[in-house]
Amino acid sequence: MADTPISSSGALRASGYAESSIRVLKGLEPVKQRPGMYTRTDNPLHIVQEVLDNAADEALAGFGKRIRVTLHADGSVSVEDDGRGIPHGIHPEENAPVLELVFTRLHAGGKFDKGKGGAYSFSGGLHGVGVSVTNALSTRLEVTSYREGHVAHMAFAGGDVVAPLTRRPAADGDRKQGTTVRVWPDPKYFESASLPAAELVQLLRSKAVLMPGVTVTLVNEKNRETQSWQYKGGLRDYLQQTLHGEPLIPLFEGEGYADAGHDSFAEGEGAAWAVAFTEEGAPVRESYVNLIPTSAGGTHDSGLRDGLFQAVKSFIELHALLPKGVKLLPEDVFARASYVLSAKVLDPQFQGQIKERLNSRDAVRLVSSFVRPVLELWLNQHVDHGRRLAELVIRAAQSRQRASQKVEKRKGSGVAVLPGKLTDCESRDIAHNELFLVEGDSAGGSAKMGRDKEYQAILPLRGKVLNTWEVERDRLFANAEVHDIAVAIGVDPHGPDDEVDLSGLRYGKICILSDADVDGSHIQVLLLTLFFRHFPKLIEAGHVYVARPPLFRVDVPARGKKPAGKVYALDEGELTAILDKLRKDGVREGAWSISRFKGLGEMSAEQLWDTTLNPDTRRLLPVQLGAFDFAATEAQFSQLMGKGEAAARRELMERHGDAVEIDV
Repeated sequence: MADTPISSSGALRASGYAESSIRVLKGLEPVKQRPGMYTRTDNPLHIVQEVLDNAADEALAGFGKRIRVTLHADGSVSVEDDGRGIPHGIHPEENAPVLELVFTRLHAGGKFDKGKGGAYSFSGGLHGVGVSVTNALSTRLEVTSYREGHVAHMAFAGGDVVAPLTRRPAADGDRKQGTTVRVWPDPKYFESASLPAAELVQLLRSKAVLMPGVTVTLVNEKNRETQSWQYKGGLRDYLQQTLHGEPLIPLFEGEGYADAGHDSFAEGEGAAWAVAFTEEGAPVRESYVNLIPTSAGGTHDSGLRDGLFQAVKSFIELHALLPKGVKLLPEDVFARASYVLSAKVLDPQFQGQIKERLNSRDAVRLVSSFVRPVLELWLNQHVDHGRRLAELVIRAAQSRQRASQKVEKRKGSGVAVLPGKLTDCESRDIAHNELFLVEGDSAGGSAKMGRDKEYQAILPLRGKVLNTWEVERDRLFANAEVHDIAVAIGVDPHGPDDEVDLSGLRYGKICILSDADVDGSHIQVLLLTLFFRHFPKLIEAGHVYVARPPLFRVDVPARGKKPAGKVYALDEGELTAILDKLRKDGVREGAWSISRFKGLGEMSAEQLWDTTLNPDTRRLLPVQLGAFDFAATEAQFSQLMGKGEAAARRELMERHGDAVEIDV
């Protein structure tokens, strides 16, 4: 028995898997290997935006008044600013030029030391990647920095230095200060090598809106056109220009920022906003965090939504305007709202590297706490406008309730008895209701206690769900779990080409909630197989979701004005990023504690609500067809789930097994 490890090791070496097989990616290699983990790969706009964000951060810090973007005839893009210029000297610890470190190291920059005399108080995110990703994914990048009477220049190719740092005294024609970065994006990393013109214009115009007094210019060398934006009226003027339809009441605008003595938030944190309510036309909704556009919204949007709802609800209750039997929900207030929101958050946490959605939990309370009192005061000072808004909101609530009652009446004659283990919600508003299919009874118990019983229902599942890929439709209900799911949902099993009546659907969102481990992933796959095979119209209509509970919890000690708190990480990658950030924030190594959740049942009801059930802070992924069409997806499912496909699965694992990280 003692010889076994040696012989197995020998066998592994013989199969070509030895110590030398382990590869460590260094420098910018990870970005080149997996660019989609760090940036958008449909086009190079996001890597150009990383450069633009640095220029905007200089203006945000009060050191620049002009930003100029040039689209050159050779396909390159340059960004110029008149900020302080990147320092030219040698880094005291790394013994390399600072200019080189900024563009070649994933975790280098001037935005880490918040509140400690660092270069920036507020900046666009802190993932520690930024412009080095731009460098990695470009065939060439040139940077020129004007600072302290000198001009420094460097050039890179594919992230590597090709022209070392040169430094000379500034000549008469040189700028006094600022940075110019010229980028040649590498087309092999992107589906399309050209920048989307409309998106670029929108991005530049929004920077001008959010920084009143700063001039943003776009020069196109190909057609010799120049566009320039400067807004002195800020958010209000911008929203007024972009609105569809006439505002019902005057635009509501305001701003609020924490002062040095604030209990919960750091000095300068807060938001500025402009909100309009219209009776028709598509709403305009734009939000930003430290000037970064968050196209997928996030917790700052949720804070605005909460502040508006609480203020309008309070006004309606104070003036006794709510008819009997009508219950207000946040979407009744938000449905006809258009807004531009600009939040300032000291340490923003984003979902994903491209920063499309803000995840910072405190941002809900931050924005709401400033919006609510200002709107409440305004409505009570302008009671006529308040009553007009109240009428709009109450009409929305009444039409929503009427719609839900119609659906209830149509399905009221059904004979199916709801499963006994289903803990249903109180609301009958189908669009608002959510059903969570939860792995295990203990997790089901936590979910029942942690949920919002108004609109969230829980159906616990015992053990592994049946693999239904090859089960005939008329034999499906022989399995108790599948029967309970179908009856709870209120829709009969069907095929992709069947005419399906979805009027019996009882929940607008059907959410798969399983542990963040291998068994949980297996249950996810089995449930997705059930829905794709036997309920495809639910996926097509966007009713099926997968909830992403965290795998780790980090208990963080108090940091300056920030109280002690808990941070949750979805996986090892996020955990590493969180710990890196804590180190950069000056938290002593090991002062934090890390817990790994063995499963959902180990979470308290409060933790489950915070991380997985609360719409403001959870991660909920919509299930939809990916790169393949229906037929190709069906073929993939057959290969993965079919009983006679073991050989094909083995071949697949042999071919792609090295690309999978296994959690054992």
